[in-house]
Amino acid sequence: MALNQATIVVHSGLNNDEQFGCVVPPITLSSTYNFTDFNQPRAYDYSRRGNPTRDVVQRALAELEEGAGAVMTSSGMSAIHLVCTVFLRPSDFLVAPHDCYGGSYRLFESLSKRGSYQVQFVNQANQQELTEALSFKPKLVFIETPSNPLLRVVDIAAICRAAHKAGALCVVDNTFMSPALQKPLALGADLVVHSCTKYLNGHSDVVAGAVIAKEVTVATELAWWSNNIGVTGSAFDSYMLLRGIRTLTSRIHQQQSNAQAIIAYLQKHPQVKKLYYPGLIKNPGHEIACRQQSGFGAMLSFELDGDKNTLRQFLAALRLFTLAESLGGVESLISHAATMTHAGMTAEARTRAGIGETLLRVSVGIEDSKDLIADLEQAFQIALKGSKLSADNITNVKCLPAES
Repeated sequence: MALNQATIVVHSGLNNDEQFGCVVPPITLSSTYNFTDFNQPRAYDYSRRGNPTRDVVQRALAELEEGAGAVMTSSGMSAIHLVCTVFLRPSDFLVAPHDCYGGSYRLFESLSKRGSYQVQFVNQANQQELTEALSFKPKLVFIETPSNPLLRVVDIAAICRAAHKAGALCVVDNTFMSPALQKPLALGADLVVHSCTKYLNGHSDVVAGAVIAKEVTVATELAWWSNNIGVTGSAFDSYMLLRGIRTLTSRIHQQQSNAQAIIAYLQKHPQVKKLYYPGLIKNPGHEIACRQQSGFGAMLSFELDGDKNTLRQFLAALRLFTLAESLGGVESLISHAATMTHAGMTAEARTRAGIGETLLRVSVGIEDSKDLIADLEQAFQIALKGSKLSADNITNVKCLPAES
């Protein structure tokens, strides 16, 4: 029986316990497992290599992304590092987005400088830049769509076709959309990575990652290397992640609904200089998003009209939006990309990516949208009042006589 996603997320792993008949799969916390006899290991021998609880969530992740297998890792960054470890050698070439998550940018750049592989950051929406990069015959093309933090959308299917022609594998970071809203493997990608810390877990209480492969052989190789370099996720985190996944569909629908209400409000606000959200018709990636996504998500960014002082006052006045990194939790978060998530990039790299000093990224939670909008409104008013006071103080300053 073919099941819809809302059913899959709830039923993954249920009723599989044969010992006690537990409806919810139990946590297997043991780090090691006894052998039945000399040189006769069981299905599990050591939990870094394999753990029953982790296996349950890995099967759920593979099913949600329609892949052949998955590996749960200790973080989103270790998931990306695992992919690079498996597929890239010192002479190999990686093509990555110029506007990707700051942590990904830092990892690619630092390992490239150490000679682990070569990397070129390009605007993947620019056909000429992408074609030129692919002419170097890269081994791996890394795609992040929508991008973090500017929500830029690129055509997964088109990039995968071009990359495969050039002999490259394609890996898509699907963290912002989750499998609830986007299926990269069905669009031609070979691998999908997630920071499971975000939407998949959804409660800001687990740090974890995942790699999902389209082919069984690739999934097997990833599993071998994850044990080899020791990046597999813990049993308890696996349990918590599976618990979060069960509400993924309902959470993301509520978050998306709230985000759209906030977008409608921000569109009309005079203190919003620019708004970034794939659901906006004028957004450059809107048409592509309509084709490859089943929704526009709950992430948005905007540029505040003002200076650093305006920014500080606005952020300090917020009560329901927490100033913090990360995203995808049930609570609403706001972050300043230049000093937080993308602080690891140089100022020049941020400028090239379009990440300005007054850019704010918002992860919309499941609170009542009216309360969230009211919180934004009072923060805007306080920031505006503060800016006017500062301007008046500057105007009223009397010039001191020049020193002789």
